[in-house]
Amino acid sequence: MKPRPIYTYGGRPARRNYTVADMIALKNQTWLCQTCSDTEEEAAACAAAGIDVLNTSDANISAVRAGAPELFTIADLPLTAHHTPDDILRAAVRAAEAGADAVYTPRSLRMVEMLAKEGLAVQGHLGLVPRLSTWRGGLRIVGKTAKEAIELAEDFRRLEDAGAYAAEVECVATEALEEIGPRSRLVTHSIGAGSGGDIIFMFLVDICGDSERPPGHARAFADLRSMRKKLDEERRRALRDFCQAVRDGSYPDAATSVPMLPNEPEKLREALDARPILNRRGDCHG
Repeated sequence: MKPRPIYTYGGRPARRNYTVADMIALKNQTWLCQTCSDTEEEAAACAAAGIDVLNTSDANISAVRAGAPELFTIADLPLTAHHTPDDILRAAVRAAEAGADAVYTPRSLRMVEMLAKEGLAVQGHLGLVPRLSTWRGGLRIVGKTAKEAIELAEDFRRLEDAGAYAAEVECVATEALEEIGPRSRLVTHSIGAGSGGDIIFMFLVDICGDSERPPGHARAFADLRSMRKKLDEERRRALRDFCQAVRDGSYPDAATSVPMLPNEPEKLREALDARPILNRRGDCHG
């Protein structure tokens, strides 16, 4: 989609590939691609590759916005970083002021409602919330039975009523999201919930094959982990060789050193011997 002009929550003119209104209008019509980014370099790579949506921690939003100035970007508000309602609201406003198009929180409906009432676009979390997995009996797929899927549909309704425009739907049985998603106004970001979502989300480390223990729903499209291992091995080899070269005197050598001009060393020695401006070797006092 051609980027269109907007004003950010912070009052700055900008351009975005998608707006919240676009995503709502595109619901049930097409799939968008989403991943996460922590740095300007990663964000720039995502933008160049054609990623549609990014998310990042609120602490990294400025760096990510610098790398991908036109990509729709969601700022995560980590559970352990902000505590009181005032803390959460301040963090959300700061992130929006820095260029976030939406804020994500897995917190209570009361927090979602508070943020939405301030005009912020809020994304909630449904299905499995890994940090709260103890309430689900551990890390598992949600909605494998009709009974649990109906309970999940109620969660959709409550989140929608609280004012969220979207939800990250994690580790949900495929058919459950396929049936519930179109019946909800929420824009659904599927991660481990099959192709029933409006936006398909996977972590950057999983996409690039850089995760030691990827989840079952991930598919690696590269093998950065092996490349990083080789890179680390080569780094260690280079450091060992450097140490050895210093110790055996082969580095620095003539190729990596700059000599004085011809005859100048002799002149220097004569001048130093005639005028001992430095302590002589072995004649230093502690």
